[in-house]
Amino acid sequence: AKSEDCRVVGVAGGPEKCDFVVNELGFDACVDYKAGNLEADLKAACPDGIDVYFENVGGAVTRAVAPLLNTGARVPICGYVSAYNATDMASVETPFHVLKALDPVPEHRFFLVTEWQDKHQEITDILASRIANGELKYRETVAEGLENAVDAFKGMLNGKNFGKQLVHIAD
Repeated sequence: AKSEDCRVVGVAGGPEKCDFVVNELGFDACVDYKAGNLEADLKAACPDGIDVYFENVGGAVTRAVAPLLNTGARVPICGYVSAYNATDMASVETPFHVLKALDPVPEHRFFLVTEWQDKHQEITDILASRIANGELKYRETVAEGLENAVDAFKGMLNGKNFGKQLVHIAD
């Protein structure tokens, strides 16, 4: 989004992650959802509202974003990790529930990578080039050994990882 001259605001858990998002990844701002001021902090970080919201967590973050969505906003939905530990999925409030209740309802849907399979190599080449030249950055948390996969997964669901959670099982 930054390479397309968009204002980019992240949401992360804790000052260390927010610092990384702004100072390493180059976002314009980052809201710490653990700080206890999510709605006010998000509104301050997005004074002109939100045109595109990449949905990945659901729950309180989606509820805070929803009233800030501008008319014509788009919401690609990747997941909603806030509900992954729910014991009764039938009672879970999903991003679809939150977004459908808005007036006007923003464009929103799950997306599947296979929808753009014909563009896979082109996009892979673009992303690989941006990683190679340092324009696109990322972090990983690596757990060693398959025996640690379950704990790594649980930790990821609780925000204990920093970046993408991986499990190294073989060289």
